[in-house]
Amino acid sequence: MARFFGTDGVRGLANVDLTPETALRLATSAAFVLSQGRGQGIFGLVPATDHTDADSLDPADSGDADSGFSGRRPVAVVGRDPRASGEMLEAAVAAGLASAGCDVLLLGVLPTPAVAFLTGELHATLGVVISASHNAMPDNGIKIFAAGGHKLDDAAEDAIEAGMNAAQVASRVLPTGAGIGRIKKADESSRRYLDHLLLATPHSLAGLKIVVDCAHGAASEVAPEAYRRAGAEVIVIAGKPNGLNINDGVGSTYLGGLREAVVQHGADLGIAHDGDADRCLAVDAGGNDVGGDAILAILATAMKARSELASNTVVTTVMANIGFHKAMELADITVKTTGVGDRYVLEQMRSGGYTLGGEQSGHFILAEHATTGDGLLTALYLMAQMAVTGQSLAELASLVTMFPQTLINVRVGDKAAVASSAAVAAAVAQAELELAAAGGRVLLRPSGTEPLVRVMVEASTAELALSIAERVAEVVAQS
Repeated sequence: MARFFGTDGVRGLANVDLTPETALRLATSAAFVLSQGRGQGIFGLVPATDHTDADSLDPADSGDADSGFSGRRPVAVVGRDPRASGEMLEAAVAAGLASAGCDVLLLGVLPTPAVAFLTGELHATLGVVISASHNAMPDNGIKIFAAGGHKLDDAAEDAIEAGMNAAQVASRVLPTGAGIGRIKKADESSRRYLDHLLLATPHSLAGLKIVVDCAHGAASEVAPEAYRRAGAEVIVIAGKPNGLNINDGVGSTYLGGLREAVVQHGADLGIAHDGDADRCLAVDAGGNDVGGDAILAILATAMKARSELASNTVVTTVMANIGFHKAMELADITVKTTGVGDRYVLEQMRSGGYTLGGEQSGHFILAEHATTGDGLLTALYLMAQMAVTGQSLAELASLVTMFPQTLINVRVGDKAAVASSAAVAAAVAQAELELAAAGGRVLLRPSGTEPLVRVMVEASTAELALSIAERVAEVVAQS
């Protein structure tokens, strides 16, 4: 059976692949798995010496003043992006959590990294984000954070998945009466997150004029507010979500509108987020893209200069451009490489005690201040480096000379068949032979969230990269 969890939670077409019933079962199972060992009893009850009223939702009567609940049950926080199906799935997730004995704090529309932060800040047992990130509006997804705001490991995901099968559901004993969780809306969740961001920002942004593309997503309110409070002059595009327009030709996967706006307004740079704002990409004053590899290099050298780069090491993925590796070598910074996905970057960071990691797609993890990729925090760090040095973004990005790279997404019916195809293996071997002399490379990898195989080629010229990528992609499509 195919694994239910992908590389970044559960994702699919809302109300078809991801139904309210599925969301409810997922939330209930997650509550059971993640609340094990939390206090006394199956629902994580605190010791009997706590005599607070289990039914109280009044913070004045609370055993946990941060969450506003009584302290007699585990607490889950739930946030979402503004896409139309979010409210439906939020209701299902909240019901599933409450049915398992969790009190539920609804954070409303907030970026994914804000939910991760608040999971830890409010001492919650788990956090849930309802978002499909950069995917189109009809899709939605569910991401789950464990206590402290950390992404789940494979063992936790497997346990949750096992808890969703019919036999487990039928045998489960659910709480009744006062054991059922309560649901309430959170107060000041945005303020808490904004305060956290500003405390982490290394320098005032006074004097910078920026354009921010919020993708009509979860950052539409908090991102402009954060950048203004940090001192920047802020122009907002794609910041009016209506539930239907999220990621619709805007955001970090569609930079055209941002390029035009930066040049039109004479801004120092543009910042692009995706639907849940765990990504950040940028555009310089001339309207030129500044990709994830360049941003990561800027952050790494800045943090090294401030003695914040643990072990003088940065973590990235196999997708990182050869030019990034060469730039880090010149800066005397060690690069650790992982598989694609910010969860794998984070695992390497945690195991090695590293403070910075990221990937080409725009996920960056600043471990001193965040447990997951945070697009807003990344942007604040990037702009702070401009303010500190007085250099333009183009000047900062010039430390990386990128090899021409072509990436082709090939839609396939069976990703496993592609992986085992002799024809594909032969095409890749031929490509590697052609690229070897010039130091280029070819990389194939299946998407963790979509029915795609990504073909990436780096070569000495753009023409060669495109030619080889198209040839390999054609073989992949026929496999």
